[in-house]
Amino acid sequence: MEDSFDLQRWSADCLTRVERALERWVTADAPADLEHGAPAELVEAMRYAVLDGGKRLRPLLVLAACEAVLGNTAAGLRAACATELIHAYSLVHDDMPCMDDDVLRRGKPTVHVKFGEATALLAGDALQALAFELLTPDDASVPAGMQAHLCRLLARAAGSAGMAGGQAIDLASVGKPLTERQLRDMHELKTGALLQGSVMMGAACGATSPGAWAALAAYGAAVGLAFQVVDDILDVTADSATLGKTAGKDALHDKPTYVSVLGLEPSRSRARELLDIALAALDDSGLPPARTSVLRALADMVVNRVN
Repeated sequence: MEDSFDLQRWSADCLTRVERALERWVTADAPADLEHGAPAELVEAMRYAVLDGGKRLRPLLVLAACEAVLGNTAAGLRAACATELIHAYSLVHDDMPCMDDDVLRRGKPTVHVKFGEATALLAGDALQALAFELLTPDDASVPAGMQAHLCRLLARAAGSAGMAGGQAIDLASVGKPLTERQLRDMHELKTGALLQGSVMMGAACGATSPGAWAALAAYGAAVGLAFQVVDDILDVTADSATLGKTAGKDALHDKPTYVSVLGLEPSRSRARELLDIALAALDDSGLPPARTSVLRALADMVVNRVN
């Protein structure tokens, strides 16, 4: 990575674009062919869930991968917002009493606490649907084949073979001893699939060789798992104010984590190993180093973050 590269500046510019787009797209306005827009309380809950909060790592990965392959910028922005909408919906549902029963998210009350369980459930459903609507604009900005590819990648990452499947395994694993392999398999689905999918959606906005596609997939898988390993570490080393969510809840709910399975220091070593794997994958991608500098910096940020 070039010494002159400034991740903070790049991220700030991208996040401004993403926030403005989400502000514009998550609204109560009716489409041109419909008489009525969405119910105001439902949209308020949707906006509460997705606006002005979170790391926006998934959108950043989409945009960084899109830049790396010189991709369609309109498609990249839509894909970036779509991944964040899917992530936000998953958090709304995960926080509900039937799942993790959490009351704090991003430093504020969870959606079901503020709006009630029924509205929270519907807000999550609506955010998921909106994600796919964003990927299929009715103008010519995103070619139809690219739209279909992006929808398939996102559906795969979010569904039973991805995020939702991982959450099901997580719920079924409470109080049960897991091997490291079982834990890894769970987190590769629950957390890793959407993070890897974000990288691949960015890559799908442009043209890549088979080798570059495989390398970016390996990078995304390593970063996705590293994110969860660090999350498990922070759950026992940081406080709720720093995290913006309830600290120590995994231990409280007797959930298997990397720290409970491997220990704290081995978990830190594992995160560093995954960073090395991610960076090596970029080296093998065949893409110019100047175009992968953002992906490198994001991988380093994931492993060395404090919240």
